[in-house]
Formats: sequence, structure tokens, C-alpha cells
Amino acid sequence: MLGFRTLARARSARRVSDPGQHDGSTSEPLSRPRARPPGPAARFIVAALLVASCGATVQPSQTVVPTARPTPTAAAPSQDAFVATAYPPGGDAPCDQKKAPDATHARYTGNLRRISAPEPATVVFELCRPDVAFLAKVADPAFAINDSAWLEAHVDPDRAGGQRISTEVNGTGPYRLERWDHGIELSLARNEAYWGTPARNERLIVRWRDNAAQRVVELQGATVDGIDEVDATGATTVGDDVSMQLLPRAGLETFYVGFNNTVKPFDDDRVRRAIAMGIDRAGLVQRTLGTGSEVASHYTPCAIAYGCTGAPWYEFDALLAKEMLASAGHPDGFDTTIQYSATPRPWLPDPAAVALDLQTQLLDNLGIRAELQEIPEATFIEEARAGRLDGIHLSGQGPGYPDITTYLDARFGSGASDEFGKKWTDITKALTGGRATVTPGAREAAYKTANDAIRAHVPMIPLAWTGSSTAYRADVEGAAASPLRLERFAAMRSGDRRQLVWLTTAEPLGLYCPDETDPISGLVCAQLSEGLYGYEPATTTPTPSLARSCTPDTELTTWTCTLRTDVRFHDGATFDAADVVLSYAVQWDAEHPLHDGREGAFGRFAAWFGGFLDQPAATP
Repeated sequence: MLGFRTLARARSARRVSDPGQHDGSTSEPLSRPRARPPGPAARFIVAALLVASCGATVQPSQTVVPTARPTPTAAAPSQDAFVATAYPPGGDAPCDQKKAPDATHARYTGNLRRISAPEPATVVFELCRPDVAFLAKVADPAFAINDSAWLEAHVDPDRAGGQRISTEVNGTGPYRLERWDHGIELSLARNEAYWGTPARNERLIVRWRDNAAQRVVELQGATVDGIDEVDATGATTVGDDVSMQLLPRAGLETFYVGFNNTVKPFDDDRVRRAIAMGIDRAGLVQRTLGTGSEVASHYTPCAIAYGCTGAPWYEFDALLAKEMLASAGHPDGFDTTIQYSATPRPWLPDPAAVALDLQTQLLDNLGIRAELQEIPEATFIEEARAGRLDGIHLSGQGPGYPDITTYLDARFGSGASDEFGKKWTDITKALTGGRATVTPGAREAAYKTANDAIRAHVPMIPLAWTGSSTAYRADVEGAAASPLRLERFAAMRSGDRRQLVWLTTAEPLGLYCPDETDPISGLVCAQLSEGLYGYEPATTTPTPSLARSCTPDTELTTWTCTLRTDVRFHDGATFDAADVVLSYAVQWDAEHPLHDGREGAFGRFAAWFGGFLDQPAATP
């Protein structure tokens, strides 16, 4: 039998000979790090094919001491013999479990069957069901890899002083955490031992202000190099000032007008198509959604691969729309309702204004008399999913993970809700083909067919992709706006200044991103830590990071990842496959002693991989 403590100590031994603490300069002497205290994981005894996991709870601490970093040396660090590991330690997870195993646990609904590390540079993910979006998921900051010994030392609910993993970071990224002055700013210093292209600036400072106008004032005053969430007034100011540059962020939220094809008169394709052509979508977007939003040419935003294959949506043609409505038996229009929730959402910041604009257009252009019907948010969602909305309804969708499956399958696939009524076979068949392959040509062909079929049947009308804007000083080289709000600041250079200062909207909640879902935490985590894959800086495309590649079998149920062998964590520990298994296992198993964090929710994992192992039964 081999305990977790034994493995953790073996992992901690894999370090360069003289690791030390550093503030980002090249002249400060280095000192040896303190020995780490023991944690509770020694209680978790497993078989020789072990893998562990992690988590933590944030404390409202003060300034964080920078993580130790290695002294670059020519000699390779000594390394203990690698021990092959796997999780779960006792065999595969119970895929497709029909009922709960006992009264204290819930039924396992997750999609992970097993994770194994047979070699130091190989990790194998075995899934219960195919997942074509696997790479898009593991590229998220929530799936950054941690050093095993670091997790053991920093996730310790019994240690005096509380847990530290949400306020300290030992990543592999181009920056290391230098200081977090809570309520003021974070300072990230360049990782001089980074395995990839070094950061172009010595230091990244992240500050926050919740007032959009004040953020623009700071950019104008050159006290910061870039700002997030530029409002309409600010966009005009930035656009008129040659000392600044405005960079729109492609919107990933889709706002649409929906119908139920089992309810008259929306059971007629011609009626739905007439409404699609009879709405001036560009005018509506300009009047009600404002800056950062654009008229949608397809349901899925073009920033998502294959989202805009196939023919674009119908152009506004009120005369043709009126004729088509007449051919469907409604020359004088008809009576209906516009149903919506008054709760603002990212894709619909002012629902009442949009509903009123749409009501006016339907009457003026098509003679359709629509009564406005405001419905409480929870009721609206429940009624939509159950297919009980009987008018024209306003709704939208955020991205989830950045793959087209999260858009089209969720709304139009065979397993979608009844929001739009009866499914269309040609749409569901095309979507099945699209999620069955990773071959680009085959996926493009499948989604072209699906998009064209959606356009022909008009289950809904995509109105807009709701976006936002960023702004930078004009001399910032490499400035970019990420659709995922994961800007890569290491690729930017702030003129002749040694540091880049970014002003965002709020302070991050924590820096252990497996247990965080707010975008500010994710942005900072992405600078410090890395996963097997990441996203290209200004796109949603997954690209290799700590993995050189991850390739699936023909059924998309087994993904084999080949890892880089030249990576070290900020404290000097070497990276290998055991770290990957542990970093995933900590999220996966709800009963693992390191399954802990600021809240311990691990929301991304639960949503994207279907659920936890050993999930406690719901309390009555």
C-alpha cells in the first residue's frame, strides 16, 4: 500500500538544487524556502495506482508573500522514479449508473470513467460517452494543473491559519504571483524560468474600478495601460482620442426571438419565415442594445469554430414578408403575445425596451398585434423548457464552453428541451454527425447542413450577439481583446514602460480557479497557471499548452495526451503526468480529502463533465 503522503513527498523532491524567492528583478538574492507543514492527505491511503486531488478555502488575508521560484541552472534537476498512477484507484467510475449506490450517495452522472498516467509524459482520459468538445473544455483556466506537493501543503482545513490555495499560486505560467494587496491591486512578476516565450513586460499590475467612466478617465490620464468594459459614452471618447485604441470583444451571447411550432399560427414555416424577414434586426440592435453588439448572421457567433458556416440569415424585406404572411392565410396579421422575463441578462440588458421595439415593428411591418407579457424569470425559464410558451418569446444563451455543440445541441439537438416544439430530423441528424468527429472538414460540412436547416425551418430568429469593448493606450503593442475575457498580457508590450497596468471591473474572488467561475478570477488565473490546452489569445480556438497534443480514438471516448517535459512550476518542482491526474481527481471526487476550495463547489467541472464521484445524496 502506498499513501498519498509518500507520493507527495516524492513529488516535492523533484526540484532544482537552489530554489528561492524572487520579486521579479534580477539582482535580489535568493533564499531557501521554508519546509512545508504536513497536511491531512496522509489519511487518504490508496493502492499503488493512486492519483489524488485538491481544493481550498480563501481567507481574507493581507499581502501575499511571493511564491518561491527556481534559480535557472544548466544542470537538470534530480528526479525520483516515476510511479504510474490512475484514478479512481480501485477501478473505473460507474458509468451510466442506474441508481444511487447507497442512501448517503447520489447516482454518478459524470462522463469521466478513468484518468491514468502510465508514463511521466502521458495521460489518458477515458470517458463514458464521446466528447468532441473535450479540448475546448480542458483549455479553460478551471483545469489548470497544480503541483502535487503544492496541493498537499496548501489544501489543509486542519492547519492553523486556514487554507491558502485561493490566495497563493504555484503555476507554470508566464507570470508568478508577487503580491495581492486585497482591495487595491495584484502584482504579477515575469516568470524568468518560463518554458515558453517570456512575457514582454517585467510586471503585470491588475487593478479594478466598478465605474466605467472612471476607467476611461484613468486611461486618458495614462495611469493605466488598458481597461475593460468600455461603455457607449467611453467608446466615443476613446474613438476620438489618438492616444487610445478601442478594441471590441466579439460577443458570445446570442439573443433570439423564439417560437413553438406546435402552437398556431407558428406551426406554419411560412409564418415564422415571414416574421424573420419582417423584422429590421439592425435597427432594433442599434436602438436597444447599443455598443458592443452586432446583428447575428447565424445562431452561433462567428467567434466559435463552424458557427457561421452556411447561408447567412434573412435580410429585412417588409414587402416580401407581408406577401408571405398573406400566402399563409394571414393578410391582416393575427393576434399574439410577446413573452419575456424582465430580468436583465448579458444578451438582453433591457428586455422591456426590446419587447416594445419588436411590438412596434410587428404591427407596422406585418400587421401582427402582439400584447406584451412580462413573466417572472424562474417561471419564464420553466415554461420555455417545457414548451408551454404560446406566443413570440425573447430569450438568449451564453457560451458555456467555447464549442459549437454547446450552442446548437443545447437548443436544437435530439436532447434539447421542448422550447421550440417538435424537433426537426434534418437538424438533429446533422448535429449528430458534427459531434461524432474531430476532422475539420467533416465538422464544417455537418454544421453547414445544420445551419442551413435551422435557417429554413426558423425555430427562432437570431437577433444579436451581445459583446463588449476593451481599450488600450495607443503605444501598447500586441493589444488584443479575447472573446473569452482571457487576454494574454504576456504577449503585450506597454511602450517603453517596464510594467503593464490593466484596469478591470472588480477584484477577483480567488486564484484557485478550479473552484472559481467569475471572469476576473479566470483572467488572473490564466496569467499564472496553465492547463493541458489553452486558448489562442484573440480567439476561442484550443491550442496546446502543457500538452504537446491530445488525440482521441475513433469513438471520441479515449483522449491520450502527450505532455511537455521541459516545464517547471514557479517553485521549481517539475511537471509530469502525476500532477495532471491529481489536479483532475481533486475536482472529480467529492470525498477526496483535498476536494476543497474557497467554496468547494467546483462548478465548471460539475457542469462540463457531468458530475462528481461520491456525490453526497441531496438532503431532503
